[in-house]
Amino acid sequence: MTRIAVAVEYDGAGFHGWQTQESGVRTVQEELEKALSRVANHPVALICAGRTDAGVHALGQVVHLDLEREVRPDKLCDALNAHLRPAPVAVLAA
Repeated sequence: MTRIAVAVEYDGAGFHGWQTQESGVRTVQEELEKALSRVANHPVALICAGRTDAGVHALGQVVHLDLEREVRPDKLCDALNAHLRPAPVAVLAA
């Protein structure tokens, strides 16, 4: 396993906060995990250093994840950002 920290930014206006919710509403965590799982080719769970409420924006929120294989951080950023478009979420660094 490879553990990677990722800094993200997002416009929270269209989200019901950071954390995935059972009600199925759109959250930042859910959007990022979907993109990560497509890039990694396996389910990926994120651990967040903090959470936000509905409508709150972030400019450098840090999360970490575990991948089954090594990946270059710059390549991970590029791949994630390609899968996140047009969502108002961007990966700044890994």
